Order: sequence, then structure tokens, then C-alpha cells
Amino acid sequence: MKIYDELVARGLIAQVTDEEEIKELVNNGKATFYIGFDPTADSLHVGHFMALCLMKRLQMAGNRPIVLIGGGTGYIGDPSGRSDMRSMLTPETIQHNCDCFKAQMEKFIEFGEGKAIMVNNADWLLKLNYIELLRDVGACFSVNRMLTAECYKQRMEKGLSFLEFNYMIMQSYDFYHLFKEYGCNMQFGGDDQWSNMLYGTELIRKKLSKDAYAMTITLLLNSEGKKMGKTANGAVWLDPKKTSPYDFYQYWRNVGDKDVLKCIRMLTFLPLEQIDEMDGWEGAQLNTAKEILAFELTKLIHGEEEAKAAEAASKALFGQGDSTLTPSVEVSRDMLTDGKIDVNGLLVLGKMVPSRSEGRRAIEQGGVTVDGEKITDVRATVTEEQLAGGVLIKRGKKSFNKFILA
Repeated sequence: MKIYDELVARGLIAQVTDEEEIKELVNNGKATFYIGFDPTADSLHVGHFMALCLMKRLQMAGNRPIVLIGGGTGYIGDPSGRSDMRSMLTPETIQHNCDCFKAQMEKFIEFGEGKAIMVNNADWLLKLNYIELLRDVGACFSVNRMLTAECYKQRMEKGLSFLEFNYMIMQSYDFYHLFKEYGCNMQFGGDDQWSNMLYGTELIRKKLSKDAYAMTITLLLNSEGKKMGKTANGAVWLDPKKTSPYDFYQYWRNVGDKDVLKCIRMLTFLPLEQIDEMDGWEGAQLNTAKEILAFELTKLIHGEEEAKAAEAASKALFGQGDSTLTPSVEVSRDMLTDGKIDVNGLLVLGKMVPSRSEGRRAIEQGGVTVDGEKITDVRATVTEEQLAGGVLIKRGKKSFNKFILA
């Protein structure tokens, strides 16, 4: 099966501008494509994971990825999917986040001579002359048409700043610049980026010769990634310091029954023939599918050793393996008061809840057990002696940690 047909079969393609040209390029390894990542945090998250998987698939088929880090557009902030304006980041924070992204991507995408390249749009956007940009690029944009873009319409009622209004122009200019400097002929992104991407394509077609026309192609990644990566405790990060390999595994182990096969198809690199055989799975078989999904994705991000450890710990929770593999959290003595520590504090320490207020709710609602006993008193504590032997705390059925005195 050709790579383009595989992308379709996996459910990855939502919209394209010129399908026949796209097929020709990607099937023959002639695409130089880019995906942009704005550095709004110091780690990539599960929402970025689909884009990384797509880049990897296309690179394996001989195409060349350009990873665009939005060090410049990060100064503005993408209004897509936002009900309010993003917090303004300092240049130092933006640079730090860019460095973190690069380190994570290098473990996943193959960079080097003739392979993937990484660029930062701060290198050209921060040098732009505003008047020249207005004359050279601004003339290609219709304000009336820009206001019909979904990403802007959603913000018109609550207020859209002129700063954010320029994001579409900056993203379009990125494609224009990458086409001229690197021969980038294709752009990928989520559904909410469609208007921005169309403008980038049209900008190249208006400003450059007809020879570039057939190569100025936009391919759209399905928006499933936008729905992923959220839990009651916040985002699911790719950085193991922010989301442990075990928690990453558990996130995928707990996806809904109706989503598991879709996720396997879109995100794993298992052969389609093997996945097709799972289409009829139901009941207990879906739990097996979830284990396959969790293991394969944890292996991709954190390596096979961590994936096996997470799998073993997960099975230990359900009495299917060695209980000594239960994930543990160390509690230092200086955290104790009169030889005790409150259970709510441990829930926060173990990242089982995002805040003490959420922990109080979980306890009051009877969703927390300590060594198998349900507690409802928000003032409940465990002692130094208990911690010396290890205390197993569970929130709900699937979130648990063993707390041990350091």
C-alpha cells in the first residue's frame, strides 16, 4: 500500500487542496513538508503526538520533514480554539520552551544531512520590517475574508486583539519563507488551522511563478489530536518529569472503548492488517486492545524498558502481576508534622489530583482509599510508621501510588 493510501486508511487525512499532486509527491518521497509547533509550554503534549507520528510516517516513506518551532509566532499567540487571549510569554521563556521542544523531538524524528531539519521562525519574523511586510504581504489578504475564518469568528463576541489578528499573516509568511529558502512544498496542520494554511498556499501562488503552483499544496491532519491529552489532573505531557511513563501508559490504557481501535489505527505503527483483525473485538478483548495501545505508544515515547515497567505496574494493580511493581512516591521526613502527613497532601504529591481543593472533593465523595480502606474525612492522616512500611493510596479504580518514607 502506498503511503498516501495508508494515511487515508488510518483516518489521518481530513482535507487537502490538490489531492492528485499530494499523492504524487508523498508516494514518491518528493514532499518537503512542515508542521509548526508554538512553544507555549516547556514540553510537548499528547495533542502534538499525532503530528509527530505523521512526520515519522512520511519520513519513513522518504519525504523530508521541516519542524518549525514558533519562536516568533509565540510572541503573538494563536487564537484558534481559544476563548480568551493567551498569556504573553517573555523572550526568555519562549527560548527555553523552544530548547525543550527540540530535545524531545530529536528522540522521535531523525535529523541530519538530507533528513529532517528544525527551524525557528523567530529567525525571520523578528527581523521583518513592518512597513515592507504590509506592502509586500498585507496586500494579498482580504480583511473581509479573514473575518470569516472560524478561528476569528469564535473570538469576535468576546474580543479579538489586533495582535492575534496578525497570526494568520505570520503563519502564511512562514510557509512563504520556507518555500523560498528550503523548497518546502507542503504544509500540515489541524482542522482549526485550515484558513491559515489556505492563505499560506495562496500567498505562494500569488507571489511566485506558476512553476511553483502544483507544488504549493496543503494537507490537513485530522483534528483528533485536539481532543486528546486532557485528564482530570491536567495535560498529558511527553516529558517524563511532567507525566511519568506509568501515567502516560495509564492514560492510553484508560481510553474509551469506542476510541481504542481508532487510536491504534491512527497512532501506532502496527500493520494495518493486524489492526483490521481487531475491528470485531468487543468486551474483554477491548481491554487487550487498550493494553496494546498503551504499550506501543509508551514504547514510542519512553522506550521499551519503561513501557514494560509501566505495563507490569498496571497489571499489578489489578492483581495480575507482582504487587512490588506498584509505582512509588518518596515522602521526606521534613514533610511530616508531628510524625504525620495528611492524605490530601499525599494525593497532591503523587499528582493524583491537580490541587488540594480537588483532593478534598475526591475524599468527601468517597473516591479515595488508604491501604484498602475508604476515607471520607478530609483531615485524615498517615503516620511515619505507616510510611516506613509503605502506604497504598488509590483515587478511583485506576489512579494509585505507594507512598514510602525516604
